[in-house]
Amino acid sequence: MTASSRVKLKPGDTIGILGGGQLGRMLAMAAARLGLKCQVFSPDPDSPAFDVVLNATCAEYADVEALELFANDVDVITYEFENVPAATAMVLAARRPVLPAYKILETTQDRLVEKDFIKRLGIGTADYADVSSVESLKAAIVRIGLPAVIKTRRFGYDGKGQAIIREGDDPGTVWEDLGTKSAILEAFVPFEREISVIAARSADGQVECYDVTENEHRDHILKFSRVPAAISDELAAQARDVAGKIATALDYVGVLAVEMFVVGGNGGPHVHNSGHWTLDGASVSQFEQHIRAIAGWPLAKPVRHGQVTMTNLIGDDILAYERWLTVPGATVHLYGKGAPRPGRKMGHVTEVAPVPKK
Repeated sequence: MTASSRVKLKPGDTIGILGGGQLGRMLAMAAARLGLKCQVFSPDPDSPAFDVVLNATCAEYADVEALELFANDVDVITYEFENVPAATAMVLAARRPVLPAYKILETTQDRLVEKDFIKRLGIGTADYADVSSVESLKAAIVRIGLPAVIKTRRFGYDGKGQAIIREGDDPGTVWEDLGTKSAILEAFVPFEREISVIAARSADGQVECYDVTENEHRDHILKFSRVPAAISDELAAQARDVAGKIATALDYVGVLAVEMFVVGGNGGPHVHNSGHWTLDGASVSQFEQHIRAIAGWPLAKPVRHGQVTMTNLIGDDILAYERWLTVPGATVHLYGKGAPRPGRKMGHVTEVAPVPKK
């Protein structure tokens, strides 16, 4: 995207959002507060984002005619999650600006390509190997050692499409259970804590990072995010530098999350669950930053309001939503989804405690 073709929306213009989940819902709500309209495209008729926009398109991502009509109705297009088919984004990019650029999906949708990209930037990652058969898996295990984590190269999230391989496990059985022809084996990283950085980047190269978040998972799904992370200022600065370096190298426009252990990282090219705390815990949310970036508007400098804890309401946790409504300082976000089921993110709660004065 050249400087002359950069997007510059004005209030009243329309943003197209690919994906109708809770992230799309919150993006549309952030856009509405800024006077921008949104139209959501999703193949799921029960998409919670449909509830908060006036116009929506319910069609498959491969439906070219529906995509063309969608593009005609909007001024710029973005996506709420990284698994939007790259071909869909490419079809749309011929008609309207797509931000972040659809070519970024070619890097971030494939774990091997993503790892190679990060490694070329000189950012430390766990040792890894390309795996395409039982034989190559056995060879990778010999080189990397056990325990190790095997992951499908594409379409994995919340622990899906991955498994830990330990001493005594049968590689053939593991490979068959994974059910893929392309995977990546990563060395298991013993870590003290997991952190993430939410970074926003504008088309003119401005980067704004939020305070480093510390994340706690249950059954491979994010349960708690706490800000600030219990790490040194020096380590926090390094983490923000890594996120900014990745965003700049991708020529990224929008918000992305970089998840890290002490070293290494994995990118997520979209607003991210570990950044939900920004809705109530910061002066500007990750969703508004993303909207600002793709609209060609200035990014805000985020200011954290205090010590923040975000708790995901997963599955039946949603049934206790009334209890959270009585907790002082808590803000409840319910996503408007249907029946709860194990592992399904139904909402979240943000608690903000003022920082004690010194």
